[in-house]
Amino acid sequence: MNDKTALLGQLKIDRGPEQEDDGGGWGKWVLLGLLLVLVIGAAFWWFSRPGGIAVKVATAQPSGGASAGPASLLDASGYVVARRMATVSAKITGKVTEVLIEEGQHVDEGQIVGTLDDTNIRAGFDQSKAQLAFAQASHDQIRVQLANAKRDFERKKQLLAQRYVSQADVDSAQTLFEDLQAQLVTAARNVDVSRQGLAVAQRNLDDTVVRAPFSGVITVKAAQTGEIVSPLSAGGGFTRTGIGTIVDMDSLEIEVDVNESFIGRVKAGQPASAKLNAYPDWEIPAEVIAIIPTADRAKATVKVRVGFKQKGDPRVLPDMGVRVSFLSEAPKAAEAGARPGVLIPAQAVQAQGDRGVVFVVRDDKLERRAVSLGARSGEQQTVLSGVSAGERVAIGDNSQFSDGAPVIVEP
Repeated sequence: MNDKTALLGQLKIDRGPEQEDDGGGWGKWVLLGLLLVLVIGAAFWWFSRPGGIAVKVATAQPSGGASAGPASLLDASGYVVARRMATVSAKITGKVTEVLIEEGQHVDEGQIVGTLDDTNIRAGFDQSKAQLAFAQASHDQIRVQLANAKRDFERKKQLLAQRYVSQADVDSAQTLFEDLQAQLVTAARNVDVSRQGLAVAQRNLDDTVVRAPFSGVITVKAAQTGEIVSPLSAGGGFTRTGIGTIVDMDSLEIEVDVNESFIGRVKAGQPASAKLNAYPDWEIPAEVIAIIPTADRAKATVKVRVGFKQKGDPRVLPDMGVRVSFLSEAPKAAEAGARPGVLIPAQAVQAQGDRGVVFVVRDDKLERRAVSLGARSGEQQTVLSGVSAGERVAIGDNSQFSDGAPVIVEP
């Protein structure tokens, strides 16, 4: 028994004296409690915060309260083009001896823009002048001989009456007279031919001087001194087709490709408004000149010519991009207040031709509306049906809008 008791005593653990609590355990519990309160508060804020798409709203206004000015029926993009533009070249092939133009220079009609080497042509001109002088001298010589033959013929006819000469002498004198008459006619024709040849040589000489066909501005300087200019082909090396390019700035207009689905909104003489991409705040009065009577089957568009009402502005340059708004006629005062529909900001509408989509804000949710569109005036779009006056439409990132989506209305 004593052995078993001794063994059990060896298994007992001696814990030692109890240490007094220093309060460190309570601090841990307080810290854990504070962290738990913070986590619960953050979770409550996260789940109770307002959710939805941030949008701004605009109230639909009756269209009768809008301005009675012309409204935009259609917007289209195009480019400024010149109706009068020419690459100025000589009528003959030759080497350039002088170029008298630079890009941006204004030239008048008939002004010399360049010259070609005229050495060979001037030699031909001098030869034609000499041939004309020789033909005139031959004509004068025959004319003198004819006058002498005429006097001899008249004298022999008188002598024949007095029987001093024979009939054969008279016949010989008459033959010589008539022969010289024919030679005089031939000599006169030779003079005319020589004179025409001299005129051709003069024109060839004049063609070595290149002149501006109309007044305008030089946009391209194509040739330099020493290069060959040929109107027939570009050739290779230093061969050019022209001296430079002239543009008549008063002939600038706009060419617009209008979708054939909307070409019915455009007609000749219709007022329009143009804005250059380079000057978006400058509104230029314009007018439809003509509708080109053919369509592009690849692009399904019809080309429309639009003219500027103000000519000669130096800010308008060829090939500039431009945005054109085709306007309606300004309504009469009696009709201005009776226009149907409502006005909303154009940025609130997802337009597709005469139809479109608008999202109305109702009970902090979006409601999708299919609408029928009217004319657009500046930043305002007329909605003929689908939205009533007083309803609020959403303005924002349309790609995020969907029917029933919650929204947060920003001021």
